[in-house]
Parts: sequence; structure tokens; C-alpha cells
Amino acid sequence: MLIGPPTDRESLSHLQLLHLADSALPIGALAHSFGLESITTVELLTTANLESFLRAYIEEAGLLEAVFCRAAHRLAGARHEEFPVDRWIDLNFQLSARKPAREARTGSATIGRTFLMAVSNLGDHPVLKEALASARASGAGPHHSLAFGLASAILTLDENLAALSFVHQSAASLVSACQRLLPLGQSEATRILWTLKPAMIACAEASASRSTDAASCFLPMLDWGAMEHPALSTRLFIS
Repeated sequence: MLIGPPTDRESLSHLQLLHLADSALPIGALAHSFGLESITTVELLTTANLESFLRAYIEEAGLLEAVFCRAAHRLAGARHEEFPVDRWIDLNFQLSARKPAREARTGSATIGRTFLMAVSNLGDHPVLKEALASARASGAGPHHSLAFGLASAILTLDENLAALSFVHQSAASLVSACQRLLPLGQSEATRILWTLKPAMIACAEASASRSTDAASCFLPMLDWGAMEHPALSTRLFIS
């Protein structure tokens, strides 16, 4: 039986969000560990403490990224006569300032740029093209969380679900990296992601009332790992 084109807008939006948040989306995210490779090399991160580490990651970095994801969503969702380029660039510079490790900044911007290019090619989205061009011209990102929030708004996807989906996607990408860096089996990886879902929900909910000025992140071990990454003699990941 052939199934016709979808007519339910809510169902279509749900599928589009699943597509954008899929860790297998070909935007280069799987090539980055954001410092995990370094801290697993010196055994600061092991399978024994992975779950607690990821919980801390969600509470700190996840919350930071969710706040900026929402900010970009609101930026595009507001009824401006034209896209507020200056504010978009400012948001990217703000997030860059909260990423002390160069490799983390570069990785986030590279993935965000590829993400915007990919979504721009899915339809006629002039705002996304303008956002990409202005970010390139200014050297400000575009960071992945901001690109995700902006694209979600342009596609009229729900802000709360967009923030939650981004947090989940970020955690899933780190678990995927750990499966290549640690003796972490598929069953344990699945269990950890399942167990952390309440923490992801709490993170997304907390981000709704947090301003970008008040958003911060304190993960010194991961920052050190990202800074140390270029010095590794053998590397599986770009960052």
C-alpha cells in the first residue's frame, strides 16, 4: 500500500526535528570528541565514571548550549522586518567567549557551518543563507547550537523540543565517541543514554528561563582535554 505525502503538520515537524537531531546527520559531528580523546588517553575518563561525567556535561555544557539554542530560535521566531544580523553575530561571539579551548570553538563552528549549509539546501531559506554568510564574514561561528536553534525556528519547529533534541544529540555524539575510545559496548551505551534522559529534560527546562548573559559552563577537565588534543601523538578525532 502506497502512502501519500504527509498532511499532518505536527507529524511532519516531528520527523524533521528527528532528522536534524540525528547523530548520523552528515555534518562532521562524528569526527569530533571535543577533548574526550585526551582525557581518555590519560585515563581521567573511564567506563566506570562515564555516566557521572556525562551527567555533569549535560548540567554544564548542555545547559549553556541549550540557552544559546533557544536564543537563536527566538531570534528567528520574532517578527522582524529583516533578519537581525548584528544580534546573530553577537550571539556567536558570546558563545565563542565561553569556549576557552580553541579546538572546541573551531569544532563547534565547523559543525554549525556544515549544518547550516545542509539545511539551506533542503529548501528556500534565505535567512539561513544570510546567517551563514554574515557569520563567515565576521568570523563568528556559526556555532552548532545556534545554527540548530535558528534552523528549527525557520522550519517552525517547537523551541522546547528543539532545545531538548539538541541536548540529546550532543550527549549521544559524546557516547558515540566514547564507544571508539573506551571498552564501551552497545548495551551499556544505550543504558547510559536512557538513564540520562531525565537529566536532559531538566537541562532543557532550566534553559528556558536563563539569559545568555547569565549562561556559563565550568568543565575544566574537558577544556584541558581539548587544549591538549593537538599534542597527542596519535589521534582518532579532529578535536
